[in-house]
Amino acid sequence: MQKFEVHRGLVAPLPRANVDTDAIIPKQFLKSIRRTGFGPNLFDQWRYLDRGEPGMDNSRRPLNQEFVLNQARYKNASILLAGKNFGCGSSREHAPWALLQFGFRAVIAPSFADIFFNNCTKNGLLPVALSQAVVERLFDEVAVTPGYQLTVDLPRQVVVEGDGTEHGFDVAPFRKHCLLNGFDDIELTLRHSDKIAAFESKRLTERPWLVKTSG
Repeated sequence: MQKFEVHRGLVAPLPRANVDTDAIIPKQFLKSIRRTGFGPNLFDQWRYLDRGEPGMDNSRRPLNQEFVLNQARYKNASILLAGKNFGCGSSREHAPWALLQFGFRAVIAPSFADIFFNNCTKNGLLPVALSQAVVERLFDEVAVTPGYQLTVDLPRQVVVEGDGTEHGFDVAPFRKHCLLNGFDDIELTLRHSDKIAAFESKRLTERPWLVKTSG
């Protein structure tokens, strides 16, 4: 997965609480497990005026011009500012895939659903929990400042405003290590491939009957 170190980007506001994973990527798009192609259907029921289905040409679909991600002001936003309990609902890993593939690198909110939070860190999307008061003030700043940007500094664990104001956030040391180095669970396992191969070789030597043979 892509490393996360220090990211500065345009902020898009989504001031809604309890945004669930079915809103992030609706259930009809979960047939694929290839981890690709989900970005165009992020927040599908809010971004478009019709019902989306797999295989549709999204360029021909009517857009909801009132939805934040369809507004020119927030084009190419890479930091999502959201309400509390973001990512609640079912545990679909497609939700962080869709956010990443749309272009987001970080989501800032007062709180996150636990499974969604863990799925984000395993895929290179950084969930940042700040206090309700700080998030509400950031919403106000975004509203009055076109092109509003923030810097998310993972090594120092701070979100930095344009005037230099910093807000610290917590992240588990192991997950921080994985994000900084771009290690997902598979890559972590493959780092021990020599030990795994040695174990398998020894196991088959000691228990040769485990080798599947044909008649």
